[in-house]
Amino acid sequence: MSDHHDPYLWLEDLDGEDAAAWVAGQNARTRARLDADPRFAPVRDAVLATLRDTRQIPFFTEYQGWLYNFHQDAEHPRGVYRRTTLEHYRRNDPDWQIVLDIDALAFAEGEDWYLDGVSHYTQSPEHCLVHLTRGGQDATVSREYHLGQRAFVDGGFAFPEGKNHVTWRTLDEAFVCPAWSDEQLTRAGYPREVWLVRRGEPWSAARRVLQLPEDAMMAIAWRFLGDGVAPIDIVEASDGFYSKQYFILGDDDSLTALPLPPKADIEGYLNDAFIVRLVEPWTWDDTEFAAGSLLAVPRATLLAGAGPVEALLTPGARQSVSAVETTRRFVVVNLLDNVQSRLVAFEPGDAGWRRFELATPETGVIEFVDQPWQTDVLSYSFSDHLTPAGLYRVTLPDGAPECLRQQPAAFDASPYVAEQRQATAPDGELIPYFVVRHRDAPFDGSTPTLLYGYGGFEVPMLPHYVDNFGPHWLEQGGAFAIACIRGGGEFGPAWHQAAQGPNKPVSFADFVAVAEDLVASGLTRPDKLAIEGGSNGGLLVGAAMVARPELFGAVVCEVPLLDMLRYTELLAGASWIDEYGDPDDERDAAALAAYSPYQRVAAGVAYPSVLFTTSARDDRVHPGHARKMAAKLLALGQDALFFETDGGGHSGNTDQAQTAEELARVLVYLYQRLVDPC
Repeated sequence: MSDHHDPYLWLEDLDGEDAAAWVAGQNARTRARLDADPRFAPVRDAVLATLRDTRQIPFFTEYQGWLYNFHQDAEHPRGVYRRTTLEHYRRNDPDWQIVLDIDALAFAEGEDWYLDGVSHYTQSPEHCLVHLTRGGQDATVSREYHLGQRAFVDGGFAFPEGKNHVTWRTLDEAFVCPAWSDEQLTRAGYPREVWLVRRGEPWSAARRVLQLPEDAMMAIAWRFLGDGVAPIDIVEASDGFYSKQYFILGDDDSLTALPLPPKADIEGYLNDAFIVRLVEPWTWDDTEFAAGSLLAVPRATLLAGAGPVEALLTPGARQSVSAVETTRRFVVVNLLDNVQSRLVAFEPGDAGWRRFELATPETGVIEFVDQPWQTDVLSYSFSDHLTPAGLYRVTLPDGAPECLRQQPAAFDASPYVAEQRQATAPDGELIPYFVVRHRDAPFDGSTPTLLYGYGGFEVPMLPHYVDNFGPHWLEQGGAFAIACIRGGGEFGPAWHQAAQGPNKPVSFADFVAVAEDLVASGLTRPDKLAIEGGSNGGLLVGAAMVARPELFGAVVCEVPLLDMLRYTELLAGASWIDEYGDPDDERDAAALAAYSPYQRVAAGVAYPSVLFTTSARDDRVHPGHARKMAAKLLALGQDALFFETDGGGHSGNTDQAQTAEELARVLVYLYQRLVDPC
């Protein structure tokens, strides 16, 4: 596709002097307008104090009696990996042992290191792979570390920087899906090969067990360790974001394809059976299983090509399987029921799988925190918009939940109410959304309201605690709303697929319907209504802004996709063709051009004020999207602000000070636009 018509293409140059100068100028302009506001520093400092409050819940993973936690504070802005025992954790002041100091490591090596993750070898968990990222980007380096010795292992595993996938197979062997050289990459920039690497051997001695074509999406591999059965090695070959083939890797490095449908996900392995979630209907031995179902599929059934398959759960029309966890004897499902969480568990037996429910609150959101290796103890968090998160620990099947920690309240919630409402989309579909507001808010259109949305990749929007927005938005007279639009995962695969590919504009229409419902209810009016979204949500608010500029008073557009005719040429963009369509395909290109925010911006239209944010370290969604859109709006005389951080990457993996600054900047922007506009 020709780009000769795009005068802002140079803003995609991450190393270009002109682009760097433009970014620096825009950052200075935004700081002068937002950071210089007298409210900025107090909000920033208050948010930072909340982040560093020692009463915040230190979430953990548990291995062989140790509870491991990643922690950041003023003395350790990059963070420390630390551990304590359950006995000490139950105390108000646990005795934490620091086992890895990222600040000390970054200083010693002269690198901008942040921790991307720690992969314990579960059978000997003091051995781990430490994944380090420069500045918070997706690309990492991986090194073997011994937590007991507090040192990297001399001669241990070590792999170069890339969007690699590295997991343990045994203590002396690792699965490595490399992405540190171009020939190892798919078009999307992810690994296309799976290798087996033995400790102490050079890369030249590694064994390649799979190579995908360049137009595939990604290859990964891992090992399932079952109770009482031999380990199973799984290789996953994805030819698209939602389409994949699973293989069992044999001891002789042979690959045996599993006859699962291409749109299905293996969520776990228990009782010598794969726990499989279907994304599309599947017929096996003349039995049809509905999309969204969770199945127990015996390994023997798949290898024989015939045999029993049991449906553990078939969600209803307004339900979906949000997450699955396996303990030593049980499968536990986090089931979304009308966008509220329930825990349903299953136990295998001679007569099939027994279903039972765990006692949980009727409203709110549950997230799995940890399932200790080889036990039936489950840890999860619970919160809702006005209830701070609590950390619970329960022994299955019938133990009473123990609240280990309760996050401190960030504000007095008694004056506020959280409501679940429904808007009607143009095609008649009912779209749920949540509103948190003062219980005495006047319905005269005067309430500043922030509407948040995402609507993509089957990711649900859930009613989490509004810790920072409580004191800094609700207490300032604002209301907060979150839209559960199609494209997300609130109601399973069909809800997602209704706004996928050429149907993507359905999610935009749903979002606009929620915005219109907020206005029609009398809670707010267009000049008091702001919208916010990041990544795919940045595309959402960008498209809504361009389609209905008169409906919004402000827009916060974070790490966004905006140039949908060029997105596949930028970083990981090609991996999302299944979600959006391919601009190199004539029909897809027409559908993309019909809503692509960057192309749809036009002269002579009064657009709402917009704040774009991105990161120079974002190696997933190119910062050029936000740069070009801001530049184009500015050239048209529109009120656009732009800010680009040096670090943090796409997911905001950075220190607490930068996180506090970013949130304060957004809040001050909203104050200026909705609370006291000039």
